[in-house]
Amino acid sequence: RVFGRNAAAVSEALRGAVSHLPVEINPRQPRRNSFEVSLVKEDGSTVELWSGIGKGPPRKLKFPQPEAVVKALKSCLA
Repeated sequence: RVFGRNAAAVSEALRGAVSHLPVEINPRQPRRNSFEVSLVKEDGSTVELWSGIGKGPPRKLKFPQPEAVVKALKSCLA
């Protein structure tokens, strides 16, 4: 449930920042106990916006602040 809540918060922040950008949550089976946010560009390349794999404990460090992901997204799109 924690992963779902955080995914929803990040998803909503991304949609609010760039309204025309489609956001998918877990299009493939996710890695166990991981939280990552990636941008898939039109050419098919992937850019990692945030990864919590090497973070924690505490567990809360595995999840990003939605504003940090939006900032990373905007720098990739600029």
